[in-house]
Amino acid sequence: MQTTKLPIVILFALLLTGCGQQPEKIFNGKDLSNWNFVVENNAVPGDQVYTVTEEGVISIKGEPLGYMYTKEKYGNFTLELEYRWEGEATNSGVFILIEDPANPFPRGIECQLAAGKAGDFVLLNGSDLNEYTLPEGITERPKFPVIGKMQPSSEKPTGEWNKMKITAIDGAISVYVNDILQNQATSKVKEGHIGLQSEGKEVHFRNLVIR
Repeated sequence: MQTTKLPIVILFALLLTGCGQQPEKIFNGKDLSNWNFVVENNAVPGDQVYTVTEEGVISIKGEPLGYMYTKEKYGNFTLELEYRWEGEATNSGVFILIEDPANPFPRGIECQLAAGKAGDFVLLNGSDLNEYTLPEGITERPKFPVIGKMQPSSEKPTGEWNKMKITAIDGAISVYVNDILQNQATSKVKEGHIGLQSEGKEVHFRNLVIR
């Protein structure tokens, strides 16, 4: 009897694990009701910067500076999304493991989207990654420390949709841009909010899915 019970227990555990990995849309394609907004100095209402188009795409103006972030926190996840520049390719970022949603930058890790630098890590507002070390000859920590991407740019031309995949498992972070592994690092922080940045000019996001 014992030899027949063990496979059943294992199968049941696998089924539970599979159920826990079902994808979740953190953007419903209609509105931003499950997101909070930050605008530098509260210069304008958030809904003047962060909107949803008739096509169900998140549009972020880029000015004023700020970010939108999920009301929920996430840990041990894979986040997939697409982004593109509406006009000029400028600057934005995907924020993960946000501990403190401060204004105008949270305490968290930025997965850079700035043109030509997509895949860099930027350490925001005192956040840290174990792999970060001061550049040679520098004795004071920069305001925005950077861990540069591993590969040449894998971004698509302006106006085309780019894919980004971010995994954060027990603090181990990996970033893929258009299926190319661009960066890896580890954080002591294992859970936090997810954010999309307003910086530069208009940027669009769609198909935000988290597992």
